[in-house]
Amino acid sequence: MTTKEMVYAALFAALIGVLGLIPPIPLGFIPVPVTAQTLGVMLAGCFLGKKTGTISVALFIVLTVLGIPMLSGGRGGLSVLMQPTAGYLLSWPVAVFCIGYFTEKAWPKLKAWKLIAINVVFGVLLISLIGAPVMALITHTPVWTGLVGATAFLPGDCIKAVVAAVIALQLKAISPIEDKLHRR
Repeated sequence: MTTKEMVYAALFAALIGVLGLIPPIPLGFIPVPVTAQTLGVMLAGCFLGKKTGTISVALFIVLTVLGIPMLSGGRGGLSVLMQPTAGYLLSWPVAVFCIGYFTEKAWPKLKAWKLIAINVVFGVLLISLIGAPVMALITHTPVWTGLVGATAFLPGDCIKAVVAAVIALQLKAISPIEDKLHRR
């Protein structure tokens, strides 16, 4: 891993933390609020790629579990792994790896619609498919109820998927993915 990649990983961990400063929007019927942090997860995957993006999100999670209040609403500590949001948080490394993997595959002929589709499938649907059942288990509700409740996130998450794709495409020239292609 190059120094540049390490710096990017740290910066994106910080970016996800900064996005947590935006106040969460509680929905009332589901114990998981709407946050801006999934935008950072999607952006890490489609800008940094699978390896650096995953390291960035893993660093964020480690810092959060160690007690730094980086989650939306100023939450941090080991207890976040026992809260209804735990499944969503733990889905982020999987999601960022998948987003990064498929972005790297499509990179030479990357189009906006491809990047949006990658973000929707892995940054929206995959996160919900992992997070909602874990939330249901923690809250002792049926998994189906958790999945239905998670549909409330779909409109906002789809907007975040588009925003992340547009930003990543605008910054494509300075992406670590671009550097990897030129080193080969």
